[in-house]
Amino acid sequence: MPRRWFILAVGMAAQATTSSFLYGLPFLIPELQRSHGVSLTEAGTLVSAPLLGLLLALIAWGAAADRYGERTVMAVGLGATGVLLLISLTLPGLTLFGAGLFVAGACAASVNAASGRVVLGWFSAAERGLAMGIRQTAQPIGVGIAAATLPWLGLRWGFAPAVALPAVLCLVAAVLVLLVVIDPPRPERTAAASASPYRTEPATTLLRLHTASSLLVAPQFVAATFAVTFLVSEHGWTPVDAGRLVAVVQVVGAAGRIAAGVWSDRVGNRMGPMRVVAVLAAVTMLLWGVGGSSWLSVAALVAALVVTVTDNGLGFTATAELAGPFWAGRALGVQNTAQNVVAMATAPLFGALITALGYPGALLLAAVFPLCGAALTPVAGERRLSAAYPRGGS
Repeated sequence: MPRRWFILAVGMAAQATTSSFLYGLPFLIPELQRSHGVSLTEAGTLVSAPLLGLLLALIAWGAAADRYGERTVMAVGLGATGVLLLISLTLPGLTLFGAGLFVAGACAASVNAASGRVVLGWFSAAERGLAMGIRQTAQPIGVGIAAATLPWLGLRWGFAPAVALPAVLCLVAAVLVLLVVIDPPRPERTAAASASPYRTEPATTLLRLHTASSLLVAPQFVAATFAVTFLVSEHGWTPVDAGRLVAVVQVVGAAGRIAAGVWSDRVGNRMGPMRVVAVLAAVTMLLWGVGGSSWLSVAALVAALVVTVTDNGLGFTATAELAGPFWAGRALGVQNTAQNVVAMATAPLFGALITALGYPGALLLAAVFPLCGAALTPVAGERRLSAAYPRGGS
């Protein structure tokens, strides 16, 4: 097996381990309340601290990957995440613990840009969609690992040993990065190649891509956040049954990311498939909204859970290709930051809209986001730039 596939596997492992920490802590909220006597608001604030750290550090880590290389950034970031998580568990008081989680989350941001860069750098344009689609399955895998292990560890051994698991996994992943990952070759640095893509020809295309990708996050997080609640309140399902359905659909969604990547490789562009996915996302949200309490709304919800996640890899791949090898890390940081801002705003915004308008009205408004994303997706810009310049790796 060529080494690039091992590098892809380690990049996936790195992303999965940080995801088990960043997105897995909410599974420990019941144990945190039981063992530490915190309120739901306090617990929610604590588990959000790593995500805030992630959000504020993405672009800086991307710049570090551009300058110092992917292997160094991933290894340092993973090692620091693991160590800081373990140190956080020894700090007295919830405030210091939360501060530790914040800094650990900021260190975990190193993997987001660097693992994408190293994967894209080792695969040709004909394989990048597939490679990035596989890499993008790391987040649901990491969340699945957390869901399967952290609640049980918390119940059996307590909160601290449960949090120690993702910390240890991050340290193991750091060692794997040092042993396996090699920075991909880069072309000779010239003034033209080193110029910011935000000041040259790709600028408008990149900005439209960032905006469209961010808009497509909204329906994804509406579906993920309110799926269980909708099935319980509108269809009378039990929370356990609703949770099982969502868990199964996550696997299908992960496969959808890979399929979208392969599709983009075969047609030779990323934005065409991304626009189609955006339109399909709008259709699923509309059908979910008009379905009411019928079987149509359940089917549309399932479709939305799958369709709304399939564009992630397409946007990341196109961002790195358009930014070029000396700016890909920073561009991926900008892409990820914009998406996370929308993701953090989606839950409270649509929680308020559902309360005020009910599910039909809120979901019809949610469909506007992917429609706008489809309109902004720079299909023509990508084709024009691809014709003018060979598609470079990151």
